[in-house]
Amino acid sequence: MDFEVYCDESRQELFHSPVPGGHYVLIGGIWIKAEDRQGHKEAIGSLRSQHRLYGEFKWNRVSASRLGFYKDLVGLFFLREIRFRTVVLRAHELDAVRFHQADNELMFYKFYYQLLHHWILDFNRYRVFVDTKTNRLHDRLKTLEGCLSNANISSIVDVQALPSHEVDLIQFADVFIGAVSYKFHKRTSSGAKRQLVGEIERHLGQEIGPTSRAENKFNIFKFSPGGGW
Repeated sequence: MDFEVYCDESRQELFHSPVPGGHYVLIGGIWIKAEDRQGHKEAIGSLRSQHRLYGEFKWNRVSASRLGFYKDLVGLFFLREIRFRTVVLRAHELDAVRFHQADNELMFYKFYYQLLHHWILDFNRYRVFVDTKTNRLHDRLKTLEGCLSNANISSIVDVQALPSHEVDLIQFADVFIGAVSYKFHKRTSSGAKRQLVGEIERHLGQEIGPTSRAENKFNIFKFSPGGGW
């Protein structure tokens, strides 16, 4: 079977330098069947039309005036065959010098590997799409593609960068990554964002937090350098 994964990140600047109030870096993505892509895009398009939202949607744009759209987007996720997974990294435990050859960019893509590898099922085909970014080494995505191919029986067809403002499914991932980050950072400043986190938790039947390895709908892996889940 063919699958597609649409990925984004939150607070990745913490890979390079500490920022006041920044405690966690998140890398996450949504998994869909390739055959369902058009249906998902049309469903998102229908919500856009219904709420008259035609520009980019993302976590940082959640507001009281747009809350209805984002709540319906959450409902869409739980109604359709879409899966979400994110890796949550404690910023103060990220040590590129000790563990990643003093290369922050290498560290970043190693954690991308961790996000993807554990949800790649045998004997399938995968295409991975990430938000466009400038890398110091131009072949980072091809290296990631090769590492995933070597570690899995499934075929990794492509790991490709796309501009997130043009791809609804990457924006979709950004909303959920942002919600998890908001919860982990214990933010409370935005009433609309608090309500959206609450809407996700209502569907989950529990608060947003680390999940078991077996959770296959809304999976949160809080990484620990010492091991464990």
